[in-house]
Amino acid sequence: MKTITFEAKNLEEAKTYAEQSLRLHRDYISFSTEEKRSMLGFKKSLSVTAAIDIDFESFGKTTLETMLENMGIDDATIESSVEGDNEFSYAINSSENPVLIGKNGKTLDAIQFYMRNLLNLFSDKRVIVLVDVGGYKANRRKQLEILATKTAKEVAKTKIEVKLDPMNAYERRIIHTKLSDWRDVVTTSEGDKGNRHIVIKPRQK
Repeated sequence: MKTITFEAKNLEEAKTYAEQSLRLHRDYISFSTEEKRSMLGFKKSLSVTAAIDIDFESFGKTTLETMLENMGIDDATIESSVEGDNEFSYAINSSENPVLIGKNGKTLDAIQFYMRNLLNLFSDKRVIVLVDVGGYKANRRKQLEILATKTAKEVAKTKIEVKLDPMNAYERRIIHTKLSDWRDVVTTSEGDKGNRHIVIKPRQK
């Protein structure tokens, strides 16, 4: 968790400064203080250590619940899970799944992007955040793995490289991972930002 150390005149000033610096309400910050005195023994200031003190899993779930309520979606259920100490997953189901997914998953990607950036604001190490809606990403993963296997077999047989349609980083990683152990093909990401795609090539022997 992020921690800052600073001096303040009093505890209220310290809490206000910590809120502004850590960009988080004081309810989610723990404080430890030590009085600093002058040579004559008069109280001079406080030495303050402020540390973010939140449960990332529940904080993320609460944030998503608030987001959905603000969108007028009041029947959503959210299941959360933790992998290790820095990967948090949230599975959403509601009557408005198509709205939350968006065309080609773009709305879902935006929700995940927001959540990842939010939680990483409060951590001094990288936090991985995965958000799925109605099993969309799980199904998409299966589709991509089938595509990767089918295309790799074709490339291995014909010795002709194949360029796949543009994909986001998450989807490209699925393809790379699926084919990482193949002996007959290699994968590369090519193209400019926003148009990055995977090329599956025959492995040179």
